[in-house]
Amino acid sequence: MTFVNYKKNELPRVDINNLKASLPDLKNSNKTQAILVWLIDWIDNSIKSKKIISDTLLPTKAEFAYALGVSLGTIQNVLKQLEDKGYIYSKQCIGSIIRCSKNSDSVIRKRTSKKDITENKIKNYIISASFKLGDKLPASRTLAKETGMTLNTVRNALNKLISDKILEYNSKKDLIIKSLDFTMNNTDEETLVSKVKNDLKKYICDNFKVGDKLPAHNQLAEMLNVSMKTIHSAVQILVKENMLLPRRGAYGTIITNTSMNSAFEPRREMSIFAPAKETAFYHYQKIQNKIKNIISENYDIGSKLPSINEFSLMLDVSPNIIRKAFSNLAKDGILRFTRGRYGGTYVIDMPDVAEQTFRWLAVNPQYVRAEAVN
Repeated sequence: MTFVNYKKNELPRVDINNLKASLPDLKNSNKTQAILVWLIDWIDNSIKSKKIISDTLLPTKAEFAYALGVSLGTIQNVLKQLEDKGYIYSKQCIGSIIRCSKNSDSVIRKRTSKKDITENKIKNYIISASFKLGDKLPASRTLAKETGMTLNTVRNALNKLISDKILEYNSKKDLIIKSLDFTMNNTDEETLVSKVKNDLKKYICDNFKVGDKLPAHNQLAEMLNVSMKTIHSAVQILVKENMLLPRRGAYGTIITNTSMNSAFEPRREMSIFAPAKETAFYHYQKIQNKIKNIISENYDIGSKLPSINEFSLMLDVSPNIIRKAFSNLAKDGILRFTRGRYGGTYVIDMPDVAEQTFRWLAVNPQYVRAEAVN
């Protein structure tokens, strides 16, 4: 199986104006089902006549809703059912993509649908409650409480079960069991992040060794055809599982384990790395010490210090770092901030400039490998 990475601006798009001549008649009919049947017929005929090619974008939900005179919710339900039947893919920030070959092995990597999860839960509820053919199903709100899902998600799942002829409405508009001959969806309720995390773990185990540096997030995102945010979330999980160790700056993210087993204790030689929070703390403290030295050598109590921007240029760091350092020195009773015409940052006590010992070391990964060998 291969994963497809679509770029919206490179895909051909169906113009809604080309569909207006064949719009369905929605009077005295179930709008969702009527639109669904119409779209299936249109896609089938367009593929056969080669009017559309593979990976063509459908019009947007808003364009469909305006042209057909229905709500966005109705169009969304139609597109979900169309995807369930294998006619389209849906991809966030791109749209609904026509899938000309329903037997293709190339798929878009996406999260398990909440609707699919809810559909499974409703089927389990039907089985566990020993429903029989013709029995009336509880109201949607009751099913939402039973499944722990939202009301809208439950309604979408029920529409799918109606489409699959498992449920139907009787003459009193009650939802009843039409068929008990159904199978469970092939879903383990796995999220997109957890799927990518497992793929990333396998990639690490197959291609790297302990002490190696993980490729950049943008490279991993391109390789796995997901967003940078998804990669970041997957990496964070592997950090908690002691498989990766994030480092600031050029050190990058270091691989600390190449076993698929998550029950793992970090190696001793990796403990010399400081957590990212401590690394940031150390950077502020370095700047604070420099400022302390400048104050001790050049200013007296009551002296006014240069502005934050002037210190920023002097020490070649960002104004935010200077601001944070000033704030810490103010908490230590060394500086005071005043406002008004004569406002500024004033020295109210001379700092202690005795050299400090820091509690962490930034060690080159090459050193880690050397220690591991020894």
